[in-house]
Amino acid sequence: MDYVSHSEAETEDLGRRLAAALSPGAVVAYRGDLGMGKTAFTRGLARGLGYEGRVTSPTFTIVNEYEGAGMPLFHFDMYRLEDAGDLFDIGWEDYLDRGGVCAVEWSERVEEALPEDAVTVTFARRPENESWRTITMEGMGPV
Repeated sequence: MDYVSHSEAETEDLGRRLAAALSPGAVVAYRGDLGMGKTAFTRGLARGLGYEGRVTSPTFTIVNEYEGAGMPLFHFDMYRLEDAGDLFDIGWEDYLDRGGVCAVEWSERVEEALPEDAVTVTFARRPENESWRTITMEGMGPV
């Protein structure tokens, strides 16, 4: 399903709405270039899962953990990993077993490690306005 976001707030709201539809152990695989709104979307996921603190990109830490009133959120950035083998070295399977939601930036780098039922979220610029985004969600119904 395709959604059009005209602002960071709309992107965040879409993430919040997706969070309400996710079950423990869900994996959300992001695709899209730098500056597409993945962190804003993740902030919405975190809010929807009950976390109210600051949400940042885990570019240098590989994973940020957010625990709030609901399910935990594990936000991964795979940009610096060579392949899925590196992912297993940081305890990927343990994160999958912890009953939270795993949001994975640059998921195409570790595609073979992702479960078949992962929700894929693709971010792309709109041709009519550089600040607008098309956000495509695959692997679930409308949110």
